Amino acid sequence: KGFGGMVSFEPEGGLEAANAFLRKLKVFSLAGSLGDVTSLAEHPATMSHDSMSSDYRRQVGITDELIRLSVGLENVDDLIEDMEQALGRP
Repeated sequence: KGFGGMVSFEPEGGLEAANAFLRKLKVFSLAGSLGDVTSLAEHPATMSHDSMSSDYRRQVGITDELIRLSVGLENVDDLIEDMEQALGRP
């Protein structure tokens, strides 16, 4: 309570699944840089680490499907619901 956190994950289904997830988010905002009081989502392979070669990104653990979330101060239930609906879960 009172602070944010960083979460990284790789949805099943590769790049297509990652892009679909990001497009469906409603509470999390897409951002090229993380660190705010609001919840933000980033796709490192096409945003913050886009200038790296794909081979080097893979070597350092940045896959095409990797998503990073910076959790802000919104209600936790709203954030969970947003992630569930973006993942296509009832």
